[in-house]
Amino acid sequence: MPLKIAMIGAGSIGFTRRLMQDILAVPELTDAHFALSDISDKNLDMVRQLCQRDVQANKLPTQISATTEARAAIADADYVICTIRQGGLEAFGTDIDIPLKYGVDQCVGDTICAGGIMYAQRTIPALLGFCRDIREVAKPHALFLNYSNPMAMNTWACNKYGKVKTIGLCHGVQGAHWQITDCIRRWAINEGMISPEHKMDKREVDVIAAGINHQTWFIKVQWNGMDLTSKMLEMFEAHPDYPRTEKVRIDVLRRFGYYSTESNGHLSEYLPWYRKRSENIKDWIDLSAWINGETGGYLRVCTEGRNWFETDFPNWLSAPAPQIRADQRSEEHGSYIIEALETGRPYRGHFNVINHGHIKNLQDRCVIEIPGYADRNGVNMPVVGDLPLACAATCSASARVQEMGMEAAVHGDVTLLKQAMLHDPLVAAVCMPEEVWQMTDEMLVAQAQWLPQYAKAITPARQRLRDAEEHGTRVKLRDTAGAARLPTKSVEEMSQNAASARANAHAADKGNMTHDPRAENRPKANHASRAPKKGKSSVAGRS
Repeated sequence: MPLKIAMIGAGSIGFTRRLMQDILAVPELTDAHFALSDISDKNLDMVRQLCQRDVQANKLPTQISATTEARAAIADADYVICTIRQGGLEAFGTDIDIPLKYGVDQCVGDTICAGGIMYAQRTIPALLGFCRDIREVAKPHALFLNYSNPMAMNTWACNKYGKVKTIGLCHGVQGAHWQITDCIRRWAINEGMISPEHKMDKREVDVIAAGINHQTWFIKVQWNGMDLTSKMLEMFEAHPDYPRTEKVRIDVLRRFGYYSTESNGHLSEYLPWYRKRSENIKDWIDLSAWINGETGGYLRVCTEGRNWFETDFPNWLSAPAPQIRADQRSEEHGSYIIEALETGRPYRGHFNVINHGHIKNLQDRCVIEIPGYADRNGVNMPVVGDLPLACAATCSASARVQEMGMEAAVHGDVTLLKQAMLHDPLVAAVCMPEEVWQMTDEMLVAQAQWLPQYAKAITPARQRLRDAEEHGTRVKLRDTAGAARLPTKSVEEMSQNAASARANAHAADKGNMTHDPRAENRPKANHASRAPKKGKSSVAGRS
């Protein structure tokens, strides 16, 4: 029987098409049925039209259906892929704008920090509903592949409370792997080890990355039989661009000894040191790209991308359809996991799974990101061992915040939610406890429509805000747009460079990976790489 793959949140700009094309590049999977679902009829129909056009142009036997009922899409599915942004850009705006009034300046706001914690409160109830549908109407042993942030909290809730085997997927490791490869190539040329014409591929560089999502550390880097982990600082400092664009990452590398997978802007908001004083933020970021630390940068590019896509959609639909070929697959893990489970061809990637002793000095049952292997036997996760102590300390602090945020989202526990905010590294570096309490109340009230589990808590939160204002006990708010915020371009402004706007509409979506400047010339991905330390494994996939 052909596979059925349910794609929930399929109205995303580019991600749905990218994943579908990746899967259809596998010859054995071209007859799959893609069941697309989104709460927006308009967004869903636009993406359905594009996907149908792509399939027909490539003369594939693929079936595509679309429905606003997620349960109908999930029925009889072998795999369920989730890419939702619960609350959309409207809620995302409050994740960024409300914390700013309390001095919390975020670049992305989708993992931890104030925005990420509230994002979990909106998303986890929806995911648990999908998990219920998977248990009740999907194929037995259907695998849930989650791309939605906040990755760790979402994946944790689905496994613990949704009772569905869930793997969280991110592409931060791949992007940083390409950065490391570029640094090694330049170093090796300078050392006379390779010619300047050598186009080094990341498959030549063996890495082990381990930690938690967006705080994963390259604890081993090997090339040409040499362990180059200790040379990473030297190489990154010598790079022509990274000392300008990756200031936070290089400073952490200098002090920790290990390079982080996550971008400069992302990493800066998970730590208590780089964004706590507005006057110093610009010292640590770079505005040549939003991901380097721009205040609310991801919100801006997502807003611009969505506005442009909706305006430019007729041009997207009339453009030539892409050729679906194996050498055009992205590095997103999802298609390779499905290929491995269905065909037996092995795949090595870095996946987000529950910690069962795989990282020994992080708490059991938190969600970790480590190397994993997929084949017909399932998805198996080897033991990594201990993280370096500084890396473990940083991850441990964030994992406790994630645990409190996840439990608060499941149970609608306002006190636990405020305690998660209180313990968040950046919020704690910026806010006094009463500011945290008030900020959380304000975010609860602003996002009430997406927080069904807090229905009974909204009126008391609103009353607390009113009482504080009436009695003069309300904390002092900051009148600021942020330390490094750029204006959102109008469609008219973007139309002055339509090609750039169209590229941004792709790049702002999670499905497009552009970390490597040579991506368009990247050869076909290799499905196997060297193994990390052998040890206990756990099956997180289909058996």
